[in-house]
Amino acid sequence: MKKVGVVLCGCGVYDGSEIHEAVLTLLAIDRAGAEAICFAPDKDQRHVVNHVSGQVTDEKRNVLAESARIARGKIQPLSAADADQLDALIVPGGFGAAKNLSDFATRGSECQVDEELKILTQEIYKKSKPIGFICISPAMLPRL
Repeated sequence: MKKVGVVLCGCGVYDGSEIHEAVLTLLAIDRAGAEAICFAPDKDQRHVVNHVSGQVTDEKRNVLAESARIARGKIQPLSAADADQLDALIVPGGFGAAKNLSDFATRGSECQVDEELKILTQEIYKKSKPIGFICISPAMLPRL
């Protein structure tokens, strides 16, 4: 069975992975007869947004723990991802991609990308395996 790495970046459109994009990605992988392997950085979110008011709160949340909500607990730290064990890589969008996987939200085209994601993406690319970035996440591609 093919294994597709899915890199999540929290839970919620304003400060994490966009839930629809993430869940539909997981569903499409399953329907294609492949296995989704979820990963997320094990670090604090840049900030937490109240999704009712849209306001930044003073809470602290961990990207991996928040991403586990979407993955139903079946998730690993991004540092555990191994390009040799994956057949493809997908990064759903959501502003977490611009805030937790990179600093694109504050630095734009001069952004820095999470080093673990950068290394994994480069390794997948060197092996000529499919890579998919969805919604805002392609903004990171020039910096990879």
